[in-house]
Amino acid sequence: MPIHSGPTSLVGSVGSLWLATNLRAQLVDTSTITLKALGRPVSGMFDEIMEKFEDSPSQQRVIRLLLERGFSVNDEGRVVSGGIEIPNTGIAREIDVDRRVVDATTDAILADTQLRRIFQNISAIPSLMDLAPVLDLTVLTVTVGDAEDTGIVAAVTNAIADHDIAIRQVISDDPEFSDAPKLYVITGQQLPGELINEIQTMPFVRKIELR
Repeated sequence: MPIHSGPTSLVGSVGSLWLATNLRAQLVDTSTITLKALGRPVSGMFDEIMEKFEDSPSQQRVIRLLLERGFSVNDEGRVVSGGIEIPNTGIAREIDVDRRVVDATTDAILADTQLRRIFQNISAIPSLMDLAPVLDLTVLTVTVGDAEDTGIVAAVTNAIADHDIAIRQVISDDPEFSDAPKLYVITGQQLPGELINEIQTMPFVRKIELR
């Protein structure tokens, strides 16, 4: 799947918005996270990051949460979302680790050149999914057989565009973080039955849902 993003909620909540993150985002894609100029392919980056903490499963849990939520680490070692600081105690409570584990993880991030570049250049933006009922939008959820297949996002979005339906947002789960990755397409109007049938018969589609 060309876009690999993972919708996740912020520690606590920010109104009815939640954040969608995308570890493997390519800057040319419609995605919900930005990972800037890392100088290497990102397909194996998750494993490479986790290997740096292979002796500490608790620190791996911190790393996974930061990546899933799109949280960055500033120069002072504080976990932030944009300019808003996320208390380490809240992060520790979310993943059931000691606060000192979070402190040690952010220290390790700042001490490692590669990790520092990653976690100081990761960001997240709001998703429209939870706001869809309020804004009278349609959410198409596509469950696929193999999320590593290419052309999934293009096939679905092209089919929608061919029916002159405006797409407001596209999000997809990252297979690294989800056992059953899904593609979410938020549109400005309802999808006609013939379009739904067309998407349903695409070879990579296992199931679709509308709301």
